[in-house]
Amino acid sequence: MRYLGVDIGKKRTGLAISDPTGLIARPLEVVAGGADAAALGRALRPIVEREQVEGLVVGLPRRMGGEEGPEAVHARAVATHLARALGLPVELWDERLSTVEATDRLIEAGVRRQERRALVDKVAAALILQDFLDEQDGPVMEAAP
Repeated sequence: MRYLGVDIGKKRTGLAISDPTGLIARPLEVVAGGADAAALGRALRPIVEREQVEGLVVGLPRRMGGEEGPEAVHARAVATHLARALGLPVELWDERLSTVEATDRLIEAGVRRQERRALVDKVAAALILQDFLDEQDGPVMEAAP
């Protein structure tokens, strides 16, 4: 099953894609917005079709103690809208510290500050998606004909 990882932000939304077997996530792209669920749904539709996505994994921003604040409420609302608008199953996945980890990895890789801004959202989406994939029972493979 091919998944699209979605890291919703106020200004930008990072996207990541899994390989067709559901084993490996990679950063895909960044789309504008995230505050407007309808606009995000319209932006994702051509990506979902182009990449043959079968499910979404949306980052759920919990606080360090595990409780949910207004950001999590917003992520849940956007996830519900995307499920309806795109007709796909949506999983919510804990995204605590994903942006911090993405930033750290980019710094370790020697990526300059200006370039990091353009990359951090999609790298965070890939980390969220990879964490989700790692927790699954195994890859979803199609049966041979």
